[in-house]
Amino acid sequence: MNVSGSPSPAASDSILDAVVTASRVLVAMAARSLADVGEEVTLTQYRSLVVLASRGPQGVAALAEAVAVTPPTASRLVERLVRKGLVRRRADRHDRRQVRIGLTEPGRRLVDVVTERRRQEIAQLLTSIDPEVQRSMAAGLQQLARAAGEVPEQDWSTGWDL
Repeated sequence: MNVSGSPSPAASDSILDAVVTASRVLVAMAARSLADVGEEVTLTQYRSLVVLASRGPQGVAALAEAVAVTPPTASRLVERLVRKGLVRRRADRHDRRQVRIGLTEPGRRLVDVVTERRRQEIAQLLTSIDPEVQRSMAAGLQQLARAAGEVPEQDWSTGWDL
């Protein structure tokens, strides 16, 4: 560490490399978990379902921002998910001009199944890592998720109301 308390540039590079490598592992696990369910959903579509599961129904613009796509791309993505029966559109209760996107029951089940498969694969991988290192990893990853604005999994709604 340098005087300011932040890692040196070399340490920073090694931290970045470690996080990027870990992210590749986690993305591969997510892709495998998604492929296992047999539903043809892209990673971006699945991420949209996860956002809706964790943050509740929202407008297309908010969803676009959450998954880092343009609003027109989000509109097309939502249309595909509606056709697959994984999300639905409803008029906002407070402003009928606004449309909110929410998960359907099949959409919720898909997120739950994929999440559980991913949890099982990660749990298996963690068995080869020392418990003290696991605790340290958990603390760091929780901070990373908070910094990214991610909602903790245990805080996900079990039934958002449109």
